[in-house]
Amino acid sequence: MLDVRGLTKTFGGVVVIDELSLSVERGEVVALVGANGVGKTTTLRAVVGLESVDAGEVLLDGETFDERRADVRRRVCALLDDQAWLPETTVAEHLALYARAFGADPGVLLDALDALEIAHIGDRMPGTLSSGQTQRFRLAQALVRPWDLLLLDEPEQRLDVDGRAWLGRFLGECADGGGGVLMASHDPTLLDASGARTVVIER
Repeated sequence: MLDVRGLTKTFGGVVVIDELSLSVERGEVVALVGANGVGKTTTLRAVVGLESVDAGEVLLDGETFDERRADVRRRVCALLDDQAWLPETTVAEHLALYARAFGADPGVLLDALDALEIAHIGDRMPGTLSSGQTQRFRLAQALVRPWDLLLLDEPEQRLDVDGRAWLGRFLGECADGGGGVLMASHDPTLLDASGARTVVIER
């Protein structure tokens, strides 16, 4: 489904991504692993077009990945660590707007809140949440909209043990349902629980 071919990126003459190639098939979880600073986050941002690259290409089902296309945005859910929230909109209202924008069944909102055990904070503003609650809120976006490809940047951050266990099961179930997942992660437990195939990035 996703093909990354020869991706290269430099910052100030320093090579951050060095001719990286990888693929994500339907029904699998792929994890980028490696030390801090080797370019995992930059790779995810480059895949979805948030970072320009010096060379290489990204293909979605054999066609150039272009985030400006509505059909591409409908198929790809990218939960990277750069999201902002509407300050006067509650958690539940955010998720309801998100679901409506993608034509999802409104009933998925309650399912998402229950699955992530955040129903009790549905009426709170995002700015009042703890770091763990904020991470679960972010992950809930993947439950209230359809997608074929999910990108996550170290989704285990700020989750407790139970939250990480749930996340591993969830990602595995996504793959079993035919979705593809590309994530950066440092957590071996999450990699095992999700059945991830690892791609090691080295500097």
